[in-house]
Amino acid sequence: MLSPQLLKEFLDEKYDLYNRPEFIETDPIQIPHTYTLAEDIEISGFLTATIAWGQRKTIINNAHRLMQIMGNNPSDFVINARNEQIEKLKYFVHRTFQGVDCIFFIHALRNIYKNHSGLKVLFETSYARKKKIENVLVDFRNTFFELGDGQERSRKHVSDVNKNAAAKRLNMFLRWMVRTDKRGVDFGLWNAIPPSALYIPLDLHTGNVARKIGLLTRTQNDWKAVEELTLQLRKFDPDDPIKYDFALFGLGIFEKF
Repeated sequence: MLSPQLLKEFLDEKYDLYNRPEFIETDPIQIPHTYTLAEDIEISGFLTATIAWGQRKTIINNAHRLMQIMGNNPSDFVINARNEQIEKLKYFVHRTFQGVDCIFFIHALRNIYKNHSGLKVLFETSYARKKKIENVLVDFRNTFFELGDGQERSRKHVSDVNKNAAAKRLNMFLRWMVRTDKRGVDFGLWNAIPPSALYIPLDLHTGNVARKIGLLTRTQNDWKAVEELTLQLRKFDPDDPIKYDFALFGLGIFEKF
């Protein structure tokens, strides 16, 4: 087992290797990178992160298809699409995320942009009050499902940290929106949430690598494991611990570590 200093140097090296613009070409983050308007980046990023499980190629292809159905103008679609336009989403399918879920998500996002000033304000205002991302994720989920009608089957597609969910996709979305290091991968659009507050987007690959190198002892990929691993990563970089997502994910996906 490597010493903490050697392990930090190893992870820093892998972070530097994978946190490059070339990473975008093979990652779902390429979808929001096709846009320049902040609201388009936010909405396309959120929807892409929502379906980010399974094969990466399939995730990317389906996210592109979803954007095409929305006229490649996601913010305008969320705010202004007529019911007959929204109904075209009923044929969209990504694994268990189906058309009925997609339609509900559009209505929930419309509510957020019309009644809560958008995703950025919603998340940043919640963080200003709660100061903990896990509480922000609870707030967000409550707001997302405040419409009531037609939401029950869609609830499984927004993680509930109150039930110890790892919330990988929400944490990944926050990484995309919050982190900024001038490397051109993450966007850094939401500057009222510090990168130091973020949590690792824990999935099968990052979890397995973290266990192999001694950063994670918990066997389940749940919120308790997210907290344990993030705490260890904060020892290496308290200001930007989630930069090591690039290292852990890259080791798992590209190097089959």
